[in-house]
Amino acid sequence: MIARFAILLFMLTSASSYAATDYEALKDKYYADHPGKGKYADLWEPIPIQQYWNPVTFYEPPDTVEGEFTAEQCVDCHKGTTPGWVHAWEDSTHANLDHIRELHHDDPRFYKKAMLEEIETGLQQRGVLKEGQELATVGCIDCHGGVGKTSLVHDKELRLPDRAACGECHVQEFAEAEDEKKQKWPQGQWPDGHPSHAMDWKANVETAIWAGMSQREVAQGCDMCHYQQNKCDGCHTRHTFSAAEARKPEACATCHNGVDHNEFEAYMLSKHGVVYETMGKDNWNFEVQLKDHLTEGNYTAPTCATCHFEYKGEYSHNLVRKVRWGFNPTPEIADNLDHPWFEERKQAWVASCAQCHSQRFAKAWLDTADKGTIQGLEVEQEAKQIVQKLYDDGLMVGQKTNRPAPPAPAEDAPGDFYGLFWAKGNNPSFTGRTHAEMWEHDLIKHYKGLFHVNPGGFTYSEGWARLMRRYTEIQDRNTQIREFAELKEKVEELSK
Repeated sequence: MIARFAILLFMLTSASSYAATDYEALKDKYYADHPGKGKYADLWEPIPIQQYWNPVTFYEPPDTVEGEFTAEQCVDCHKGTTPGWVHAWEDSTHANLDHIRELHHDDPRFYKKAMLEEIETGLQQRGVLKEGQELATVGCIDCHGGVGKTSLVHDKELRLPDRAACGECHVQEFAEAEDEKKQKWPQGQWPDGHPSHAMDWKANVETAIWAGMSQREVAQGCDMCHYQQNKCDGCHTRHTFSAAEARKPEACATCHNGVDHNEFEAYMLSKHGVVYETMGKDNWNFEVQLKDHLTEGNYTAPTCATCHFEYKGEYSHNLVRKVRWGFNPTPEIADNLDHPWFEERKQAWVASCAQCHSQRFAKAWLDTADKGTIQGLEVEQEAKQIVQKLYDDGLMVGQKTNRPAPPAPAEDAPGDFYGLFWAKGNNPSFTGRTHAEMWEHDLIKHYKGLFHVNPGGFTYSEGWARLMRRYTEIQDRNTQIREFAELKEKVEELSK
């Protein structure tokens, strides 16, 4: 075991190669690190649908079909029961490996031929395939039972593929994605590995109000995005698992949208997104590797993938190598942007943007986005101080008479995250809820709009103007509450 982890450590510090023999170490580390139900495990129980978001912890084979079956029998049966699965698989690369072997070097998918050979070599080295043996297809049993198996007992051995299952063949991609866990913020602004796809399930189950909510069918809505730590089909959807699909912005839209992370809307309404909509959808070649998107793919604007997979000219499944502000802006980040850790990542962004823009323009916009984000943060922090002072003075509406404690493990606090998902009596108060929306919704939209170059998103329709509205509401409520408290005190004095 020690030797395996030594191999893994070498692999995760290597910038260019991932040996096929490292898979077992990587898999062991993945399962050892997996949080399962998280630190609040005793406070909640899974509902049936969650086995599909976290098969690592919850999935059990259905007992409705008993017996041992081959891949061919799986296909024959599912053509009648779930033909959509079979249709998607039959059109996939997995089902047509010989087609990959026959690709001409002029085909943009030609790189997959070398990838297939590398996968087969790795499987041969691990003894999964015999020396010189090729994969006929990647079929039902390979994914739902184990690569190289010829049959499985449906009611006992069937698995729902997780990250490690995909990693059996795609070792490099598995390792790159797991590499996100290495991220360490210089002053501890975020916990190690956060925020990232590789830690998103842990972030989910270890959010206090998520664990404390009694409405589990609602809470699992968070799981439907926060499961990338568990599986790969958030980007590469079943059963086609298309790389070309995952390279399109729409592939990111299911999760990266809405009031607290509206990256998709910000991108699509930027000039970059407009170029993609008007020129890219039907003209760019999404079959080419990301590294060739400008030279062979004919891209004339960036996409989510071309920006976030790239770092210093290298493209990988580690998407956090240029992260600076994280999920949401905080003073701890704003006050340390001149730290070498942040500055190095900013220069990496300048280099990315300079593939199409001048470095002067790229730096000017990134400086603008940083300063604009800080300006929004300053407004939110001033409002936070007002709300906190109301709470400290015991002046929140109902604070002394009708403010039930939030469900454990959440703890009472003004403007806390729990107030977006739970309410009882006067908790949260209108003022506290307003501040929660200010920092969790409006400030983030302002920040995302700036960095995705969506002018309406950060100025009027989503960002700054909404921050001003929330700020005004909080100021008004503060004045009303304090004037009423003063009047009440005077009346009580006169009544003595």
